[in-house]
Amino acid sequence: MRLSVSPCHRRLRDLEREGAIRGYRAVVDPAAVGLHFEALVFATLRWEDSDTVTAFEAAVTAVPQVLQAQRLFGEPDYLLRVATTDLAAFQQLYDARLARLPGVQRLTSTLVMKNVVDGRPLPE
Repeated sequence: MRLSVSPCHRRLRDLEREGAIRGYRAVVDPAAVGLHFEALVFATLRWEDSDTVTAFEAAVTAVPQVLQAQRLFGEPDYLLRVATTDLAAFQQLYDARLARLPGVQRLTSTLVMKNVVDGRPLPE
């Protein structure tokens, strides 16, 4: 279906209003801004009561190096995607912020060797 400019803009506004389009952003290459190191951090909480979950999620949201945080079923409880300049910066972030997040019982990390699929659009 081909739309001219006006109907296309109307359709975009409708999709934005309905919440189907949540926003627009520039996709920046992390290495281009000095973020050469990426890790996946798995977090297991001591307790999963609502206060602990709320406190953990609020605190993790405040850490700018956390690019994504997903709550999972089962163990671990969360998966965090973290970007820093290098290993030393990650270690400092891990010790100073991540290990001190509210309710954390255990953190397990793995280093990202290579992003194979990243930023793919949703399937049709």
